[in-house]
Amino acid sequence: MSVLKISNIKKSFDGVEVLRDISLSVEQGEVVGIIGPSGSGKSTLLRCATLLEKMDSGSLEYGADAAAWVNQHGKTVYAPNKKLKGIKSKFGLVFQNFNLFPHYSVMKNIIDAPVSVQKRDKAEVLAEAEQLLEKMGLADKADAYPFQLSGGQQQRVSIARALALNPDILFFDEPTSALDPELTGDILKVIRDLAKERMTMVIVTHEIDFACNVADRIIFMADGVIVEEGPAEEVIRNPKMERTKTFLNRMSRQD
Repeated sequence: MSVLKISNIKKSFDGVEVLRDISLSVEQGEVVGIIGPSGSGKSTLLRCATLLEKMDSGSLEYGADAAAWVNQHGKTVYAPNKKLKGIKSKFGLVFQNFNLFPHYSVMKNIIDAPVSVQKRDKAEVLAEAEQLLEKMGLADKADAYPFQLSGGQQQRVSIARALALNPDILFFDEPTSALDPELTGDILKVIRDLAKERMTMVIVTHEIDFACNVADRIIFMADGVIVEEGPAEEVIRNPKMERTKTFLNRMSRQD
């Protein structure tokens, strides 16, 4: 069964169609990379998938749980809030700008949602959080505050916070775009390690070589539609669509 299934999503802002009938599914253990030019709808797709934006039409399922569906009148209906709360525990989201709570310590940033939202045992969550910090190379930063950390360290805390929810799927929205180039490698290594562990992930990224090496499948978006998708190596090394070729040629010239 798919971990995530998105069907016929449409989304407009102020009359401008940003997503135009997007459908995709993600299987357990699969890493999907989403690439495309700025303004193609990549981040909006992630925001709709993670319930931060309401889609205008379409359906959204996490495994057997429907977060939104189309009713008999052709309108999208969302599940009741109580059910949506449970569905939100099925995914984690890592933002490009970290989005840590500045007044919380690193440890409190990580354990807050599992304890207060998921109502899990605090001692158990703390033990897991310590392991996650160790894994991220931040074992000595539990009592630090975000402003005391580098951008790369903040992003690793953000990844640990998402993993602390024990999600079925992890979303990354341009996880390195706010970082200096020398810090980018650290974050890409963390994601690479998660891929080796077969963590189910959807990664919006402009790091084309990284996407080619880590993703099982690549989706190329432009102008609110999926232009091309397929095995990562195939789409990036041998694209079929002219629009994909043009984008990849431009990206390779920028490197």
